Amino acid sequence: MKLLNHTLLYLSVSLLGVLGLWAVVFYFFMLQEVKETVDDGLTNYKMFIVHRAQGDTSMLSSNLFGDKNYRINEISAEKAIRVLDTYKDTLIYQERLEQHAPVRLLTTAFVANEKYYELKIISAVINKADLIRKLFLALAALYGVMLASILVVNNFVLKKIWKPFHYLLTQLRNFKLGNTPLFKPAHTSVKEFRELNDSLQSLLQRNSDTYLSQKQFNENASHELQTPLAISINKLELLAERGALTDEDAATVGEVIQALESLKRLNKALLLLSKIENQQFAEEQKVRFNDIFQRLAKDFADLLRFRKVQIQLLEEGGFEKQMNYALAEILVVNLLKNAIVHNIPGGTIVITVSNSGFNIENTGDASEPLDEEKMFNRFYKRSAESGSTGLGLAIVKAIAGLYHLSAHYSFGTGKHRFSIQAGDNGTGQERKHS
Repeated sequence: MKLLNHTLLYLSVSLLGVLGLWAVVFYFFMLQEVKETVDDGLTNYKMFIVHRAQGDTSMLSSNLFGDKNYRINEISAEKAIRVLDTYKDTLIYQERLEQHAPVRLLTTAFVANEKYYELKIISAVINKADLIRKLFLALAALYGVMLASILVVNNFVLKKIWKPFHYLLTQLRNFKLGNTPLFKPAHTSVKEFRELNDSLQSLLQRNSDTYLSQKQFNENASHELQTPLAISINKLELLAERGALTDEDAATVGEVIQALESLKRLNKALLLLSKIENQQFAEEQKVRFNDIFQRLAKDFADLLRFRKVQIQLLEEGGFEKQMNYALAEILVVNLLKNAIVHNIPGGTIVITVSNSGFNIENTGDASEPLDEEKMFNRFYKRSAESGSTGLGLAIVKAIAGLYHLSAHYSFGTGKHRFSIQAGDNGTGQERKHS
């Protein structure tokens, strides 16, 4: 939900509560005001009737309301003393309407011609149901007008106010480490947005410096370590080829070469991991994994034949992803090598490609499931493994995470299954660099 719509949602709910509370308070306040006005009218009417009754004795015989709004009954002096002016709401049957109607009733007593009389005066009151209905309609109309006003303000005023914020979001969304210029601050006079400008600029500059430093370190490490290792291996190989060494010395040289080769592969894998995590593979293109599998199946044909492993490619769909091609190839190669190296003679590898990802299922030398929680960790090895850096699946996990691909392992019917799917939730959402 957009920020403007989120604001509108909160305002509409808050406004509904405020207006509802205001309507309740206004309803009871208005009822009280109307009641006091009616009571004042009844009091004035009482004084008028009592004054008229002193000179017009015919009024004293009005013991029914009839068309009049008062009734006079003669009472004893003792009862007259107990009668106090009282106002109350009650129902009076009205013959004209042929139903009971709500009225305000004043009961009082007075003296005329040395006799005591009870006077009851009624006055029509407001219809509460009708009042509530009209108040509700007025409230609904007011609520609609205020919501429309807020909507207009959101679209034409707040959108303009928040324009620098959205500009900064676009800058962050398009920001890539290693690219220049780094960041263009938003032009604004709002203090908070200026502070956000400064904070983002400082943060991105620090990240960029760290990125460049890390990139320089990787480049130096790659050259300064790989070159001496390669030279050492070559010299040892030349020494062994001279034939001047004893069998024992030749075996020792062979072990040293093997150790140096392992160190070379380990250093290369660690540098690759560092580059992936440092996002140094900026170039991206639409990669079709079906093509990679088809090509690698041919490239690995000799190794598969040597290991006596059958491979089958099932293309149920076409899986494409916007990513670095070299990393896509490394991801597939590592998984295929893992399936070949840990397979058994006469084993099988079944690759299934769909529109949302691919699965690699293979028979293996392990008849039990592997440790799913640890197998993607760095330097995880099974005890029987040799010559492995323990980084192949860690690299797979790093590449998958870089492009929002999920990497999972499962075991069933004696086969190991690695699954790469688009997005953690299978949505295939593309990753944005930051």
